[in-house]
Amino acid sequence: MADPILVARHGDTECHLLPALTNRHGLITGATGTGKTITLQSLAESLSKIGVPVFMADIKGDLTGISQVGSLSPKVAGILKERGIEAPEPLACPTTLWDVFGEQGHPVRATVSDMGPLLLSRMLGLNDTQEGVLQLVFKIADDNGLLLLDLKDLRAMLQHVGDNAKTFTTEYGNISAASVGAIQRGLLQIEEQGGDKFFGEPMLDINDFMQTEGGKGVINILAADKLMNSPRLYATFLLWMLSELFETLPEVGDLDKPKLVFFFDEAHLLFKDAPSALIERIELVVRLVRSKGVGVFFVTQNPLDVPETVLGQLGNRVQHALRAFTPRDQKAVKSAAETMRANPGLDIATAITELAVGEALISLLDDKARPGVTQRVFVLPPGSQIGPITPEQRSKLLQNSLVAGVYEKVVDRESAYEKLKGRAAAAPSDPAERTGSLREEAAHAVRRGAGDAAAGAATETATQATGGGWLGDVAGGLLKGSGRKDSILETVAKSAARTIGSTVGREIIRGVLGSILGGAGSRRR
Repeated sequence: MADPILVARHGDTECHLLPALTNRHGLITGATGTGKTITLQSLAESLSKIGVPVFMADIKGDLTGISQVGSLSPKVAGILKERGIEAPEPLACPTTLWDVFGEQGHPVRATVSDMGPLLLSRMLGLNDTQEGVLQLVFKIADDNGLLLLDLKDLRAMLQHVGDNAKTFTTEYGNISAASVGAIQRGLLQIEEQGGDKFFGEPMLDINDFMQTEGGKGVINILAADKLMNSPRLYATFLLWMLSELFETLPEVGDLDKPKLVFFFDEAHLLFKDAPSALIERIELVVRLVRSKGVGVFFVTQNPLDVPETVLGQLGNRVQHALRAFTPRDQKAVKSAAETMRANPGLDIATAITELAVGEALISLLDDKARPGVTQRVFVLPPGSQIGPITPEQRSKLLQNSLVAGVYEKVVDRESAYEKLKGRAAAAPSDPAERTGSLREEAAHAVRRGAGDAAAGAATETATQATGGGWLGDVAGGLLKGSGRKDSILETVAKSAARTIGSTVGREIIRGVLGSILGGAGSRRR
């Protein structure tokens, strides 16, 4: 069993995080400039030392220093001496850099099909009616064997459905031209923000987040300074990754230490203006992902930024200072104090406003999973570098990464855009004939054994009947960790296998969070 992690101390008082209970999740809160980022870096470093991989978003660009050996400035050394804290051992953590835009790290991509209509609706800011139309578009694409891999596929599918709305209305329900137009405008906004770079192949293999080097867990850092310019895109992207973990990983129960710890910075963006149905599903994912060996730590300014239903599941708490300049601020401080376990010898509400930088009120779970009494302590500093790395250091990290060269090259295989574009040139004039020919082509694809989504669905049926088949062989050979870098071909094959799984599961509620309702892993059966 992994030893407890010393997080903070003050005199004889020590606060230890138990690795076995890190999957009971946590919360790091405090006003700007009170030490949240250093606390996050210190926790990530400690988890890496015991072999736990970590994922975190770098909002300000200064978390990359965890990849370099640190050194104390005279000022920091003086503060530590004053607080009775020993200087940390200098060290560096193995680090992989990621970036949705592919500028400051390895590209991160998902297919449109894998993102699903629920999260896409959130990303596009659609209302209920527009979301319903988007779900119909996904359903029609599935029924006709049309792969939705990138935004041009979705655009082509929307145009196809809009142009043939009368034909599809009879079977699928009313399709409003206004709703189709609203979705197209939303896609245009996402493209202008650079979000189109996120959609495509090769798709991210979530297992690449769970690497170790020399017994240390790899720190996965997502460059989010540019991504934060689009808050809804940022929040949806991180929620997709969290949900991918939920869907992909097997049930493992409580382990000696987690398989991965996921830090969700600026967590208030996840819940801001989110519909109640989405919040319910977030709550469900957070509750159930624990049994997959994943710990989730939300990082935000105030505990009240997190809905009570989610807040109640966050067992490990670190509260930095809050400022109370107005009556509203004072009320927020009092409410925040009520979320911590009481300490008879400590006025928590008063202490929250008095905390110095690097000082915190901490309540961690004990060995019986009970919240510990809140203590006023000083967070231990990290041994790695505090602050950003240089462009030269970043370039070296990317070159020596375990996934170097795997995700850099975009692959654009035949999908909905290419098929619909080809049909447009040879389409019959009668709408009914167009619909019939579309379905005949999908059936013909199955007969000729083509490796598209329709063929994948037929193969899956055969696999279930025989207990085997090529898809099982491919999945068995490609999806297991090999401890080496995947080739471009292997990465694309994995992405294709996942996309086929998505099509096979088309009768189940689509989307990342929708899988909870239809059964986890429906897209990777």
